[in-house]
Amino acid sequence: MVEKLKKIWCDGEFVDWDAATIHVLTHSLHYGIAAWDGVRAYQRKDGASYVFRLREHIDRLFDSCKLCLLKPAQSPEAIFSACVQTLRVNGMVDGYLRPMVYVGDGAMGVYAPDNTIHSTIMAWRWAAHLGADANDRGIRAKISSFARPHPASAVVKAKITGQYTNSALARAEVKHAGYDEAIHLAVDGYVSEASGSNVFLAKRGVLYTPDLASAILEGVTRDTVIVLARELGMTVVEGRVTREQLWLADEVFLTGTAAEIVPVREIDDRRIGDGHVGAITRKLQERYADITRGSDTSHPEWLTRVGA
Repeated sequence: MVEKLKKIWCDGEFVDWDAATIHVLTHSLHYGIAAWDGVRAYQRKDGASYVFRLREHIDRLFDSCKLCLLKPAQSPEAIFSACVQTLRVNGMVDGYLRPMVYVGDGAMGVYAPDNTIHSTIMAWRWAAHLGADANDRGIRAKISSFARPHPASAVVKAKITGQYTNSALARAEVKHAGYDEAIHLAVDGYVSEASGSNVFLAKRGVLYTPDLASAILEGVTRDTVIVLARELGMTVVEGRVTREQLWLADEVFLTGTAAEIVPVREIDDRRIGDGHVGAITRKLQERYADITRGSDTSHPEWLTRVGA
């Protein structure tokens, strides 16, 4: 349940939480073309609040808009600034932001080029995305029967609302079967991503993850983990990954803004490694936490201070 806050930013101004409503004929509600992104803010050890990799998230939001031929009325800088303002207005030092660009009401039908394009930014407090003990104990995952769409049939690099039908069906399928998370294969049978996060595996000290030519979203947390892993002296291989590689991995973990870094202890009823959080996963979790919540200042370019 999302906790109600004070304000939501809509088309350049703040409105009361309950006043941020849309018409039932909103085009994006019917046809699934709305770009969005998920961003986190953290209170670090110095007591101040910082948005993590806000620039990269706003760039991806506008890339998603470009892929879907959406033309926001606001500039990237305006959305960037409004994200920070949304945290300030709601008195949040730690939380989740969701900027969104959507097509409003007017004409109906699949093609409605003259409908107004709206922008909004919501914020809420979001704790552990996959459960309170997921980061420490690990989760149970299952390969879903719902394959990730092929790049020829969907804009798989765009973070759009309609794309998440696939994720929602996959998550519901595996949750009903008693698992925590779904992992998609691509239509070619290779590993793609989880329902809302990217996939990594470790084998004999080497990290593997599906490459950007695969049917995956280009995750900001994915990129963060690759950078941090290489700084820690690890070899990271981006390429095709098979289901069998996951089953036989020493470690598997998922990455995402909401999920952060979540260990996977079991896939398809097969224990991963010894069934506990592995050393590589733990090391990356600790480094990620020190940058987002701690005192590590090695990447100041990733931190946008919220301020008063």
